[in-house]
Amino acid sequence: MRKKSLPGTELPEEPKIKKKQKVHQKDIRWERLDNTAHLFPAIAGENMSNVYRISVTLSELVEPEILQQALDLVLPKFDGFNLRLRKGMFWYYFEENGKAAPKVEEENKFPCRYIHPNKNNSYLFHVTYYKYRINLEVFHVLTDGMGAINFLRELTYQYLRLRHTELADQVEDALTSDTSMNREDSFLKNYKRAAKSGYQKQKAYLMKGEKLRQGEFGVMHGYMNIPELKGVCKKYGVSINEYLVAVYVWSIYTECLKGMPSKLPIRVAVPVNLRPYFGSITTKNFFAMVSAEFHPQKESYTFEEVLASIRESLRSQVNKEHLEKLFSYNVSNEKIWIARAVPLSIKNVAMRYVYNASALANTTTVTNIGNIAIAEPYRPYVEMFHAFLAMSKGQEMKGTVCSYGETLVFSFSYVLKDVSVQRAFYRKLAADGIRLEVESNGVNYE
Repeated sequence: MRKKSLPGTELPEEPKIKKKQKVHQKDIRWERLDNTAHLFPAIAGENMSNVYRISVTLSELVEPEILQQALDLVLPKFDGFNLRLRKGMFWYYFEENGKAAPKVEEENKFPCRYIHPNKNNSYLFHVTYYKYRINLEVFHVLTDGMGAINFLRELTYQYLRLRHTELADQVEDALTSDTSMNREDSFLKNYKRAAKSGYQKQKAYLMKGEKLRQGEFGVMHGYMNIPELKGVCKKYGVSINEYLVAVYVWSIYTECLKGMPSKLPIRVAVPVNLRPYFGSITTKNFFAMVSAEFHPQKESYTFEEVLASIRESLRSQVNKEHLEKLFSYNVSNEKIWIARAVPLSIKNVAMRYVYNASALANTTTVTNIGNIAIAEPYRPYVEMFHAFLAMSKGQEMKGTVCSYGETLVFSFSYVLKDVSVQRAFYRKLAADGIRLEVESNGVNYE
């Protein structure tokens, strides 16, 4: 493996206008949060930011002044990002943000930090750059990975049109036709009936150990060829997602549990994009969380046995009927009339309690944002995409899958000093015949 180093459904009450204020001709646009988004403001803070990053690497150095111009032009076109978060009596809600776009800055701190709206023109996202890379960091209350990809892709297109006059002559200076502006709450639209909770609540095995220094954040990327990866997955009779999750679980089992039995299962939370199952094109959050589980109760499991357990648990859950039950449970709670009338301050306490009680049910998270497509005129300027997640309660390491062209990258984000799990993960891939390139941001990586 070659190693490189990189730097660092109750609507809220409509806001009332005071008598002394002048009524503007244009009313301020506002909208409610989607069902999943209600949780994020209640639990977010310095130690659990609920911020994720998606970045694009270009074939040339980023020019910050042009990037700022691109952001200034693109942001007003995206209702889903041109927002600020407001606190009502019963719910948080979004309000149109009329301020200037946040300032584009060179990356100078560790990623996925908590976003302070009052220091960011009230916006809930950051745009930074470093050499060839443009970074978009998003507070999850705004959207999931699909919505963020939409925004980053159009920002990149606009930047490249400003940077290269020959591109501006080839393509229209407007959003591409396949970029969705849809802002429906697809949870509510596809909700049919109340359902029992399908989420895991029993405790899982948690990875523990000495942590990095306060504020430090480790990132490690492993690049692999997709046709080569598919060949290995075909040999095992599994999908790419099933294989990568199983290799991750195998690495935890062999490195943390040393191949010994455990009273608690290794359980991986796997977000599933619901749009393909329900014909949605929303740019709000629309995903459900399933769990891949392996419970070592004897000694000396083979990788094939671990893989079979992961495959079975995922395939039993990733189907339309089960996914509908998962989010319908959440929506049904929101629809309870008594809950609607509870003040927001009490709702926040309740949501934090429920979250803390269930947060320890997963060892880690692996999310796959899929293959990112780029329009043909822009492809010569785009080299790669990356994505990774912030930490959450009980989860000191997470994995993210992202691909572009024929290259897939599995990225670890972590706050533990010990990197034996990451090393075992990449070594297992190499042992299966997958050629790898590994790079990190240099945090405690030897």
